Order: sequence, then C-alpha cells, then structure tokens
Amino acid sequence: MARVAERFQTLRSRGECALIPFITAGDPDLETTAAALHILDREGADLIELGVPYSDPLADGPVIQAAATRALQRGITLDQVLTLVKTVSPQLQAPLILFTYYNPILNRGIEAFMADIAAAGVAGLVVPDLPLEEVDALLQAATQAGIDVTLLVAPTSPMERIQAIATQAQGFVYLVSVTGVTGMRQEIQSRVKDLLDNLKQTTDKAIGVGFGVSGPDQAAQLKAWGADGVIVGSAFVKRLAADDTQAALQEVGQFCQSLKAALQN
Repeated sequence: MARVAERFQTLRSRGECALIPFITAGDPDLETTAAALHILDREGADLIELGVPYSDPLADGPVIQAAATRALQRGITLDQVLTLVKTVSPQLQAPLILFTYYNPILNRGIEAFMADIAAAGVAGLVVPDLPLEEVDALLQAATQAGIDVTLLVAPTSPMERIQAIATQAQGFVYLVSVTGVTGMRQEIQSRVKDLLDNLKQTTDKAIGVGFGVSGPDQAAQLKAWGADGVIVGSAFVKRLAADDTQAALQEVGQFCQSLKAALQN
C-alpha cells in the first residue's frame, strides 16, 4: 500500500485534490465497515480515515461521538479494528489512515502500537489530542514503522506554532476549518482561505482541510481555495447510521461519487 505522502505527491502531480472520507470502525458493525471501505475505495476515495472508537472523543462532534458510543457498546476493540484492517487493506487502492486518540497509544506503548498498525496495513495516523510537545517520540516510532503521522493545525493557532506543526507533519498537514469539534456545517468560513494561504507560505507539504465539510459545494470551494485534500466525516458517518444497512451503503457510495465529481470539475 502506498504511503500517505506518496499518494498526495501522485495526486498533486496530476493537479488533483484528494477526497478523504472518514468512517467510524464498528458502526453499525464491522461487516458494514468492511463493506463501506470497499465502496469508498471503488467510488473515488483517494485516502480513507478510519476512526477507532474511543470513550472520550474530545475532538468529535455529536454524530461521530454517537457512532463511537454505539461501537463501544457492541464491544468493538482496537484489536478487532486492526484485524479488520489486515483483512481489507490489501484489497484497497486508497491508503488507510487510522484516527485515534493518544491514550490508547500510550496504553499499548508507542513502539508496539506503531508496529501493530503497520503490520495490519495502516499507512497513516491522525492523533487529534497529541500535544506538540510530545510529538517527537511518536514521530520517531512512526518513521521506523513506515507510518506517516498527520498533525492538526487549529484555526486559532499562532503562526509560530503553525510553522512548528507544519515542519514536523509527515503525510500531510490537517487544517481544522472551524473552532470546536467535528460536524456538518452549512458553509465553510471564508477565513479558511486565509489560513490556507498562510500555510502554503509556511510549507510545501500537502494540506488537507476537514471538520465541517458536509457536501460537494463545500468540497469544490476548498479545492478552489487551494486545498490539496478535503476530509469529510460526519456526513458519511450519519449516512452509515441509517437502519437499512444496504440502503445506507448505497447512499454512502453515491455521496462519495458526488464529492469526487465536485473535486474533478
């Protein structure tokens, strides 16, 4: 499987903006998660974020929090998620990016965690609550394991901190488009364009924008503003939570197609 940075290099060389869907592992169940990964891969996803259910997801909005809670109530564990990834990842073209919080990594041990996710076929990692001051040990273990760690830039971050984050980020720089948690918004704030412009003056690494993207028009707007990738989470998770699983999977595929089409125009 291609590394995250390599996939972005390929897309940028073709002048393309990456579509990065996010779904929560184990909601409504692991079988549906596996089916959704295949559908997203087939319908245009360039990379895919897979969220590991966690009991205190501080960065996530109500839709993703509810999905994580349902998955945990069904007993979904990190080991089950990695078993799923190990089964599915060889069949996917899109690199898989694991989205998890810092505490589960510390509980397993940083080096052991990186070795385990690499063995499962994970290509990248996002840790939304990773303190910049503690990033060195994580990056060192990730580099040894061949995992690209993406670091997040908040819209309220001072430029000095943004520069430090951009310097250390590996796969891409994750620009959070809103202040607060994830979730669908009706429109993207215009200051995201200024944030993108500032980041592009700071780094030549790819920049993905997430938190709040809910439809094709917003995705197209972010591409026009210069984003190298667009991350869409709650809108996918909400569709997968429907009672009719087959209908939900079909809608996820159609939504993925519409987003990809918007990024290609």
